[in-house]
Amino acid sequence: MSFQAYLDTIEDKTGLTPRQLLEMAKSKGYDDPNVKAGEILEWLKADYDLGRGHGMALVHVIKKGPQIDQKHVGTTGTHRDDSDVLWLDGKATKPA
Repeated sequence: MSFQAYLDTIEDKTGLTPRQLLEMAKSKGYDDPNVKAGEILEWLKADYDLGRGHGMALVHVIKKGPQIDQKHVGTTGTHRDDSDVLWLDGKATKPA
């Protein structure tokens, strides 16, 4: 599953866009460099029942922003992303 597919599935499951979850995480201080991924994963599991894989996609966005490594772009297979910038504003508004 690609990074973007994880984020799209999270939106389906929670009803919240990745940007909304990012803003919630920031309001809770999870974007602080001292906060560990495990703490964020616990929050996502408790409040949204997200597993580790989906949670780690959000951890990446919370800690590093929407930019992903170019090695994930344009490759073949199910893990390929179309862009090195993840779309955070919801599937309905994603450019084609």
